[in-house]
Amino acid sequence: MRIVVAKPGLDGHDRGAKVIARALRDGGHEVVYTGLRRTPSEIIRIVTDEDATALGLSTLSGAHDVLIPRICAGLRDEGLGDVVVFAGGIIPDRDRESVYEQGVRAIFGPGTYITAAAIEILKLIVQSR
Repeated sequence: MRIVVAKPGLDGHDRGAKVIARALRDGGHEVVYTGLRRTPSEIIRIVTDEDATALGLSTLSGAHDVLIPRICAGLRDEGLGDVVVFAGGIIPDRDRESVYEQGVRAIFGPGTYITAAAIEILKLIVQSR
């Protein structure tokens, strides 16, 4: 499975994204980390180019309510609605329902155990096939 981990927007803190990318890689999966400050269109292009099975979005900047809907809609527009999207970072409880409605399958916030997150992500991918 190929998994893209992306940092949309202007947020410059990527420790969590790198940790989950490494955990998935160490679990035997091919992981592509996009680096910082990617636009929704760049992320969608990378998912397309890499023929990714899943996309992880890490957001701490508070722009999740704008960026995640754009990315999920863009994936659907490109015929990539079957890509499993998961998110991590700071997404307040009040915003989570909206994020799920956009197509995000799981949200991992601060304090999440990395192995638990990796297992959940892999279960979602297997279930989607």
